[in-house]
Amino acid sequence: MLASDLADRYGIDIAAAETLVAYGFEPETFDRLRSLLTARQPSAARSTDANWVRGSIEPPQRDDLVPLPPPGSAAREQLARVGREAITGGQVGVLLLAGGMATRFGGGVKALAEALPGVTFAAAKLADLRRVASELHCVIPLWLMTSFQSDGVLRDWAAGATTPDVPIGIAPQGVSMRLTPGGDVFREADGAVSLHAPGHGDAPWAMQRSGRLSRFADGGGRCLFVTNVDNAAATLDPAVIGAHLAGARPLTCEVVGGDATGGSPWRVDGRLQIVESFRLPPGVDPLAPSAVSTNSLVADIEVFAAGWPLTWFEVHKQVDGAEVVQFERLIGELSAFVDTVMLLVERDGPDGRFQPVKDPAELEARRPEIARILAGRGIDARQ
Repeated sequence: MLASDLADRYGIDIAAAETLVAYGFEPETFDRLRSLLTARQPSAARSTDANWVRGSIEPPQRDDLVPLPPPGSAAREQLARVGREAITGGQVGVLLLAGGMATRFGGGVKALAEALPGVTFAAAKLADLRRVASELHCVIPLWLMTSFQSDGVLRDWAAGATTPDVPIGIAPQGVSMRLTPGGDVFREADGAVSLHAPGHGDAPWAMQRSGRLSRFADGGGRCLFVTNVDNAAATLDPAVIGAHLAGARPLTCEVVGGDATGGSPWRVDGRLQIVESFRLPPGVDPLAPSAVSTNSLVADIEVFAAGWPLTWFEVHKQVDGAEVVQFERLIGELSAFVDTVMLLVERDGPDGRFQPVKDPAELEARRPEIARILAGRGIDARQ
């Protein structure tokens, strides 16, 4: 569809319409979701149950969480050996979810915010991959899933950071428009249409649309390690890749012990999967699993290529002091469609893999642990 057609269809300015076209906006999907929202009007009450899980939901069973063997053990070394062979053979690629903006850090692109003094999140991830590529004498392809906001800046960064051993590609996610609770296109204080990126569940779509997935598969690619760019501790560990391959299931999701908001492993109608806390109906204790998803996973490329119908969740937020509605999909929901291994990894310590950063206060608290983890793995991102 042409930008001029979108501008006429929604009564928006041509610049916003051009952005929608450039990043693969799908008007039919948008109109369908908008109709679902407006169908509940004029009720003033929010339909809080729109996102709830349907079916029986139970905490994971005793053996549902598979521990990653401790460093130095024979079992860990065996998994690492399998993982190294896959990485060296060009079967493993890395996808960083890097669409976020550093709004809580004063603006800019979050991937280029400093995880440690003088070291950005993106630089820390890249240094890790270069370390592994150097040790194994191989090439590790890296892709960044950008958003309409971060795409230009990260393309410039990638052009200067790519090397023969770690070539960097871009796979932009989609874009959509925020709505008022009544279903009108929401406009910000200056009258501009309010655009948003529709969540990390866009990753399979973005890899397919960019052509990156098919080219990787044609070159012998087998699986993707996917992680948030702001979790510096989620490095490319051959043992994690080996655990995925040894598990012989299409998807492996990393989880850690403990309680936190976000996604957790649950059994829904008997199927083990990641379920976000906002999807739990009343009466279900969100802390029952005693485990939390890290949003790091290893997926066979067939999982990304299958086109699974991930749910568009209704998300209510505040923009300029006004309530808005946007629709997002989540990558963890892939586990609802394919058999999944829930790999229990360490949160902290030398083998820790979960140090997420959402705001400056959390970053300040986590920096000492991030520094210890990266240094312990021989990662120097200042080079």
